Amino acid sequence: MASTLSPSTTTWTQGPPAMSERIQNAADISVIVIYFIVVLAVGMWAILKTNRSTVGGFFLAGRDMAWWPMGASLFASNIGSNHFVGLAGTGAASGIAIAAIEWNALLMVVVLGWFFVPIYIKAGVTTMPEYLRKRFGGQRLQIYLSVLSLFGIVVIQLSSSIFSGAIFIQLAFGLDLYLAIFILLAITAVYTVTGGLASVIYTDTIQAFIMVVGSVILMVFAFIEVGGYESFTEKYMNAIPSVVEGDNLTISPKCYTPQEDAFHIFRDPVTGDIPWPGLIFGMSTLALKYWCTDQVIVQRCLCGRNMSHVKAACIMCGYLKLLPMFLMVMPGMISRILYTDKVACVVPSECVKHCGTEVGCTNYAYPTLVMELMPAGLRGLMLSVMVASLMSSLTSMFNSASTLFTMDLYTKMRKRASERELLLAGRVFSTLLIISSILCVPLVQTSQNGQLFHYISSFSSYIGPPVSAVFLLAMSCKRVNEQGAFWGLIIGLVIGLIRLITELIYGTGSCLAPSNCPKIICGVHYMYFGIILFFVSSFIILGISFLTKPIPEVHLYRLCWTLWNRTEERIDLDAEDKRPEEDDGLPEEDHPEQSRGCLKKACDRFCGLQKTGPKLTKEEEEILRKKLTDTSEEPLWRTVVNINAILLLAVAVFAHAYFA
Repeated sequence: MASTLSPSTTTWTQGPPAMSERIQNAADISVIVIYFIVVLAVGMWAILKTNRSTVGGFFLAGRDMAWWPMGASLFASNIGSNHFVGLAGTGAASGIAIAAIEWNALLMVVVLGWFFVPIYIKAGVTTMPEYLRKRFGGQRLQIYLSVLSLFGIVVIQLSSSIFSGAIFIQLAFGLDLYLAIFILLAITAVYTVTGGLASVIYTDTIQAFIMVVGSVILMVFAFIEVGGYESFTEKYMNAIPSVVEGDNLTISPKCYTPQEDAFHIFRDPVTGDIPWPGLIFGMSTLALKYWCTDQVIVQRCLCGRNMSHVKAACIMCGYLKLLPMFLMVMPGMISRILYTDKVACVVPSECVKHCGTEVGCTNYAYPTLVMELMPAGLRGLMLSVMVASLMSSLTSMFNSASTLFTMDLYTKMRKRASERELLLAGRVFSTLLIISSILCVPLVQTSQNGQLFHYISSFSSYIGPPVSAVFLLAMSCKRVNEQGAFWGLIIGLVIGLIRLITELIYGTGSCLAPSNCPKIICGVHYMYFGIILFFVSSFIILGISFLTKPIPEVHLYRLCWTLWNRTEERIDLDAEDKRPEEDDGLPEEDHPEQSRGCLKKACDRFCGLQKTGPKLTKEEEEILRKKLTDTSEEPLWRTVVNINAILLLAVAVFAHAYFA
């Protein structure tokens, strides 16, 4: 399946596509208003309840989160509106195989909770680039990964989320695109910029519940409408649009006929649009990068009150990740059955008439199903689901991007910055990120050629594998050093950019107009390209590391798997680069609270910048540090989570075998 990195040929209509009925009735509007009130109330409660006056409190929720809000937040942060639009759209176009990409998470959340998070906690890190600095020393790896992560958040995650959310907003209300997105981002900013990670996690929990309930209701309506599962499998194979000729084009039947293997997740390794070796191995390298090294995901695990809670949260998220096949992909396929001429359109002029773009309307499969099939009230609930998925993704990205900028970049520019200054810098950066998101909307509008989910996956395949290789080898092989890691990342990035830039120049083509991209560069499926890039990067990392001086073990205690349980004191490679302790020049009690005006006191209280008590002594700081780096577990709960992890992996094997 072609990705969507080609230059846009999109033609936009003056307004959103016409729908049979927009959300204008009292029932729908009431449900949406209640949703916003509940989310804001939970966000404000979290703002007032939690300690946000320290870096650990704001960015890691004080490391005191229970497993169930963490698990819900992991799921809600991952499942954005781009999943509802992208998964349903690709399902409508090619069948169920795209859901198996989501099932990679069932293995990777176990790898995250059992192998990666213990190292991160033992290392005492807040961000992933900070781990690389501790593991390898120096600053260039930390700065490189910080910039690359921020670039990925804006270009891949933010852009796709805002674009897919905009589709629902346009269809539901017919509002001006910028006005609707500005309102959403403004509401999101209230509890993200001021509330920190704790408020994000609590609101994510509410939104995850709303997402699951609402999408289950829509799935039930869709299967009832189509006549059950057997009828669904039969009718999908016959969902061919009535208009297959026009615009002086000779259109091949394969462009509009459902694929013969639409109900199989393992497809031909050479001719398949999602080849099974690429699905199992290529997408696993991306899943490793996303689930085990991505700031948005890992930051949630770092805030758990102990390792058993972290592992339980990962298991909960794994079970929830089984749902996209049934809640998004299959409803998208049903949308093709019910609204074939629109969702499966192939003639460019017909597609422009239906959804305003020449390259196809599969991205409108799920929104169309919501607007056309759901009754009043439930339609408002489903829009709330879309808003929930969009806002949970945006809040997660804003908070994690703020953490990356503050802890990895701002501290390099301001080494003597106080904790108060760091908190302010994080909030200001979140605000700037929100503004830049609005400015990116025109670019996002041109990124909808083909299937949105293939755009996300293909772009990630060109950027992510070198990062996966560095983190995996950093933890598994103590012989890997900074020179090997750095050049592995750089050479891997150059190779990935060659493929990416070439596709941007030539385009990836479509069924109607194949690409002229040179076969030597673009002839390899992007999933296979990810496998090749991963192994090339690994070979470079290991080769250069073994040819250069190793890092002494005294610098690696508790930073890799073979040394993770050592109790000796570690001499940090980054000791010289550590930020000086905050020193305001006055004792804590010499800051007279009475001299501050009422308005400033209220503002500090709302933003979490108030002083919370006397400064800790050295002994108290050491006790707190040991608590925050403790990975011990009670034997009973360790056994419980281990058994559940085995059950989750067994479910993953069964699901793959059943739909293979």
